[in-house]
Amino acid sequence: MQSPSTNASRGSRSPSAERGSRGARLSLFAVLACLLWLSACGHESRPADPPPDPPHPAPERVLSGIDVLAAQDFAPLAGKRVGLITNATGVDRALRSTADLLHESPEVELVALFAPEHGVRGDRPAGERIASYTDETTGLPVHSLYGRTRAPTPEMLAGLDVLVYDIQDIGVRSYTYISTLGLAMGAAARAGVAVLVLDRPNPLGGERVEGAPVEPGHETFVGAYPIPYVYGLTVGELAQMMVGEGWLGEDLTVDLEVVPLEGWRRDMDFRATGLPWVMTSPHIPTPESAAFYAATGILGELQVLSEGVGYTAPFRFIGAPWIEPARFAAELNALGLPGVHFRPVHYTPFYGRDQGKALGGVELHLRDPAQAPLMAIQLHALAVHNRLYPQHDAFARAATDRLRMFDHVAGGPRLRAALMEGGNAWQAELERGVATFQERAARYYLY
Repeated sequence: MQSPSTNASRGSRSPSAERGSRGARLSLFAVLACLLWLSACGHESRPADPPPDPPHPAPERVLSGIDVLAAQDFAPLAGKRVGLITNATGVDRALRSTADLLHESPEVELVALFAPEHGVRGDRPAGERIASYTDETTGLPVHSLYGRTRAPTPEMLAGLDVLVYDIQDIGVRSYTYISTLGLAMGAAARAGVAVLVLDRPNPLGGERVEGAPVEPGHETFVGAYPIPYVYGLTVGELAQMMVGEGWLGEDLTVDLEVVPLEGWRRDMDFRATGLPWVMTSPHIPTPESAAFYAATGILGELQVLSEGVGYTAPFRFIGAPWIEPARFAAELNALGLPGVHFRPVHYTPFYGRDQGKALGGVELHLRDPAQAPLMAIQLHALAVHNRLYPQHDAFARAATDRLRMFDHVAGGPRLRAALMEGGNAWQAELERGVATFQERAARYYLY
């Protein structure tokens, strides 16, 4: 039982204590009101921050073509003599090499490897010609498809029953692996060798299509087929389209089979698949690099403006010694391009043509990659640059061979001509033929 004095001390306060408590509450309210007022004033005077990057969805379990083939115990290859076109990206979910998996399987007789640009194990620099050699791991002969010939010769294919293709592409036309695929399929058809394509995701998804198809008569190794710059197909779907549209030769009958992905949807970017990423080439270290390559790769061909190759994040930068970063960024952000923000930067490349040069420019931040007009970003940047710095006009400064390479990668000379005219003519050029391509491409969808 509590005493009366204890109850009194808990249930009542003196008048002076009550006045002190009330005063403390009033002081606290005043401080809070002042803080709220200061916060509101500060918020009104501070410029709005760019929206935060959208969170990546939880990855799903997608199986690549090699995972599906292994789950089938390599049945489509049983009893056949096999050749394999692959590189470092040809791996299963456990990062085991497709070359090693086929070599070690008792169900498969792997007799030869074929090397695209960068080599079977990814140990060759971009653009370096490759001679045929022996693979140290398997002891198998490696026939070069990026040296004296870019298509398998009859001698290379002699004795093969099937030619397997397993390479991760990045969904951009100028990346040379898809040109290797088409040349190999044509050579295999002429030699009576079947083709098996192990499908892989398009890291840019299966819905994005940007840029006019290659102009007739302007086909090159960096633009071999009449497809847009960003073409929105998996490599298996593209292989089917090459055959179905007669791009390999109307008189060729290609014995083509595609081992499809499991669990992939067209709206997926690469992160959403849960698959491991292996560098597709030295300057594409992450799946996001594919998007940056699409956004600045053509611009870099002029070798007037830096696209960030030689610095820490290739293809994420646009710069030059004469560019004023804040001004350039402000002009680009004023365009209101969806999904991308341009941050003013200074940077000095560690190697390459701009090694040691202090450059000013912008870093690309893809706030919403699905909405960003990737191919157009570099063309807007070129137009803004040439307007701000006419004395450094990129087309006027570029060497003749670099202008020619720009046209090759752009799919022909029409885009450069439209850019040099000024105005918005180049934007209409980007849309030429895109709708027709998308309509025809849909016939070859696997997903």
